[in-house]
Amino acid sequence: MTPFFGSVFWLLVTLGVLVTFHEFGHYWVARRCGVKVLRFSVGFGNAIWKRIGRDGTEYQIAAIPLGGYVKMLDAREGEVDPALRDQEFTGKSVWKRIAIVAAGPGFNLIFTIAAFWLMFMLGRPDAVPVVTAAPQSIAAKAGILPGDRILSIDGQAVTTWTDSMDVVVNALLGRAPLPLTVRGSDGRSRQLVLPLEQLPAGQSVDKYLDMLGLDLMPPPAIAATVMPGKPAALAGMLSGDRILSVNDHPVSNYLVFQKLVPAEAARSPHLKLAIERHGKQMALAVDARKESLEGQPVKWVIGVGPPDNEEATQRYGAVQAFGASLHATWRNTAQTFNLIEKMITGQASTNNLSGVIGIAQVANQSASMGLPWFLQFLALVSLSLAILNLLPIPLLDGGHLLYYLVELVKGSPVSEQVMIVGQYIGLALLFTLMGLAFYNDIHRMLLS
Repeated sequence: MTPFFGSVFWLLVTLGVLVTFHEFGHYWVARRCGVKVLRFSVGFGNAIWKRIGRDGTEYQIAAIPLGGYVKMLDAREGEVDPALRDQEFTGKSVWKRIAIVAAGPGFNLIFTIAAFWLMFMLGRPDAVPVVTAAPQSIAAKAGILPGDRILSIDGQAVTTWTDSMDVVVNALLGRAPLPLTVRGSDGRSRQLVLPLEQLPAGQSVDKYLDMLGLDLMPPPAIAATVMPGKPAALAGMLSGDRILSVNDHPVSNYLVFQKLVPAEAARSPHLKLAIERHGKQMALAVDARKESLEGQPVKWVIGVGPPDNEEATQRYGAVQAFGASLHATWRNTAQTFNLIEKMITGQASTNNLSGVIGIAQVANQSASMGLPWFLQFLALVSLSLAILNLLPIPLLDGGHLLYYLVELVKGSPVSEQVMIVGQYIGLALLFTLMGLAFYNDIHRMLLS
């Protein structure tokens, strides 16, 4: 599957699962509160599939998959049969209406916890945070050396690269000095401080990460796998060979080798490789080919695979996994609100927003990494949907909850005129957010 079709497919899977779960929350609580549900729709627009259930509800999948809705019996939308008046939405108590509206984000939160829980029980493959720093980067100037193992960041113990980057990314938004403890390749521990206050204000997290220059230590330049029938195998390379140079350009690690092969092959596909095997140096003549491997774009390849980074799989039993799930949900919730606060106050750039294109790309990438990573992706998107829908913006669940809180205070519903004005404000805000996120996605694609 090509990256484009893979992104489209996994986006549809993501939206299908999360939208269905969100709308099912509204539907399930509405039914328990005695409200008649007329339609349960996954997607907007014309129906591409529908049926009437035994309960009289019309279930449908619509053509535009960017959301969904639950249509309930509502006196504001027309006359209600007197026999059905006790099943009408606005006739229910304000507390029942609050429960129905809050159930969508609530079910997204439940899904987040469940997805993290399953991810931790299956085991998420990850890398040990053994790092290096780009020359002249902030990390290098702070004293990060090749082969340093990160032990803790800002007092939080970290065991994986993902956990390390979660803490770092959240700290980048605040741009405050970040203390960390590392253990060098000599076995000695050191206390360092990343001077994040040197970062300029208003940049995207991606740019901050580039300036920080903190990366996983690249694997050594060893041919861990040599694919049969490919140029390297035909030239006599064997698994375990250490690559020393490409066309006399020295190779210090696998990342350098990975960049040298296409660069040199673009000049001439006839490559001269120096390798070391059992302590002896050898020269190989390799004829690179232009191929597409596993649906990836066509590029120069010789058929060699890298050694893996040292693994740090996070796998727990059911009870411990549930605790880890709650911790991950809380940590990511705090980070999301931190980002929202800093974007509102101007401390963080709105370039950090991603739209449907960015979600599709990450969906495809995480799915290709295996089920645990895709579950983590689903958990994070579900949590984002829960938080987004709880924002006090008219048209969203949070806007309706705001109206009901006002009703509780003043003792009567918000006027229809106020709700109409709120709808226009909500539409303007949502279209602005969607347009900005879409612009960011296109801008990233043009720069990549």
